[in-house]
Amino acid sequence: MEILLDVVSVKVQPGYRLELEFENGEQRIFDMSLYMDKKPFNRLNGSPVFSCAYVDYGTVVWPGNIDIAPETLYDSSVPIDGRGK
Repeated sequence: MEILLDVVSVKVQPGYRLELEFENGEQRIFDMSLYMDKKPFNRLNGSPVFSCAYVDYGTVVWPGNIDIAPETLYDSSVPIDGRGK
């Protein structure tokens, strides 16, 4: 069963990584570098706009109508505080 958790905070880290906190309190790291050559994220590649990530409606969004599904963020991220899945 897929876990559907909202993102409650995001911090942009070097190397196109996102430090995320989910509504269950888990803190995880998501590596966006694997997505930076794919649409629509390629518009953020090498752009200072990447650092403008913020949380809206439970997921991470960027200016220009770019977002990523919260289930992708959760399922493809790794725990950073030892409380993993």
